Amino acid sequence: MNIIHVIVLAIIEGLTEFLPVSSTGHMIIASSLMGIAADPFVKLFTIAIQLGAIVSVVVLYYKRFLQSFNFYVKLLIAFIPAVIFGLLFSKKIDALLESALTVGVMLFVGGIILLFVDKWFNKPIVTKEAEISNATALKIGFFQCLAMIPGTSRSAATIVGGMSQKLSRTAAAEFSFFLAVPTMFAATAKKLYDFHKEGHIFTGEEVKLLAIGNVIAFIVAMLAIRTFITYLEKSGFRLFGWYRIIVGAVIIGVILSGHKLDVI
Repeated sequence: MNIIHVIVLAIIEGLTEFLPVSSTGHMIIASSLMGIAADPFVKLFTIAIQLGAIVSVVVLYYKRFLQSFNFYVKLLIAFIPAVIFGLLFSKKIDALLESALTVGVMLFVGGIILLFVDKWFNKPIVTKEAEISNATALKIGFFQCLAMIPGTSRSAATIVGGMSQKLSRTAAAEFSFFLAVPTMFAATAKKLYDFHKEGHIFTGEEVKLLAIGNVIAFIVAMLAIRTFITYLEKSGFRLFGWYRIIVGAVIIGVILSGHKLDVI
């Protein structure tokens, strides 16, 4: 992995982490196209780079994080299903991460869902995070578990989950952002622990690459979040649905034509 790879992956992470298009899926495909070797540091990098993105949420919505203790209770409740499923199915999840076909199929299927989600859930009654109940938070947490399948998109799963529970598009998107903080922090911490447990030690160059990647992801995510919320309020999900369908179809077509996409 070199500095160009880091910059490209960091931009992709910042742009796609909070959009309903699957950041993991995009980084898997981008890594394949750039021919990045699947070494332990690369696998760590694709997870640890999320730290920069989640810091952008805390900075942009810092007032919400200082609002009330109940805010954290709801995030904890919504976070619990991912912890349980992650521990129970970690090996199967790791195996799925090596499947570019899974990414393509899930992008395509998720795209079809996004074409209709605005019509399915068009009568919201919850418009603010403070109105979300603990039971609703738990249900959204179960939707988040779907994102363990690469190509699904954590953002898409939790936003659709929120809208199915009568949240407005904006309220669902913002709660998805908030839930990303403990979820992505835990995923990064576990990856760092596993990296250390396996006996790997960071080199000075690797530390520099991680730092650069996280800074870029932070800046790009700041811009992406604001743009996404503004667009979502006006136009909904159809554009993202068509984008996913096109990208998913291309990936599936490439694989079925006999070309192999090596993944990280």
